[in-house]
Amino acid sequence: MELNSNKTVEKDELTGDKLLSDHEYDNIRELDNNLPKWWVWLFIITIVGSLVYPFVIKTQKDEWKNEMATAGASAGQSSVVSAADTIALTDQASLDAGKEIWLKQCKVCHLEGGQGLVGPNMTDNFAIYGCSYYNVLNIITVGAPEKGMISWKTQLSGDQIKKVASFVMTLRGTTPPNPKAPQGEPCK
Repeated sequence: MELNSNKTVEKDELTGDKLLSDHEYDNIRELDNNLPKWWVWLFIITIVGSLVYPFVIKTQKDEWKNEMATAGASAGQSSVVSAADTIALTDQASLDAGKEIWLKQCKVCHLEGGQGLVGPNMTDNFAIYGCSYYNVLNIITVGAPEKGMISWKTQLSGDQIKKVASFVMTLRGTTPPNPKAPQGEPCK
C-alpha cells in the first residue's frame, strides 16, 4: 500500500494497477483502469453520428416518394392523360360501352355494382387518388402498382379508357349491396 495525499491507494500485486475501494464481489477486486482509447473514440463517433443522422439521411418515406416519382416519370405518367381530358362523356352509347368494359375488366376487383372487393368501393364519396374525372382517367391509364391496380393503357385504347372512366363516375352515389368501407379522402 502506498500513501498518496493522505489517501491510501491499494495496488494489484500482479499488474501494479490501482484497485478501487469498496468494489469487491466474490473476492474479486475491480481495477481502476481507464477505458481503452478505441472504445472512447467509438463512443464519441456514435454520439456525433446520432446527432448528424436526422439531417443527413433520407427517411424511408422520402425514398419511397422518390422511387414512385421516378417510376411514374419513366412510365410517362405525367404525359399520358392531357389536361383537356377533364370532362366525362355523358352520351348513353359511351356509358353503355364503358359499362361493358367495366363488366369484362373491372368487376373482378371492384364487383359489378362497384362496391369494391380487392379494389376500393367506387360508389361512396371517398377516393384514394382523387375524385375528379381526370383523376379516375389517370389512375385507369397509369395504374397504381402499390395498391394492386394495373395500368390499362396497353390493354385498352384511349377511347375505351375514357368510356370506362365516364361509367365509373356514374357509380358514385349509388347504393349496391355490401359496400366496402370507405378508403382515401372524402370528395368535396
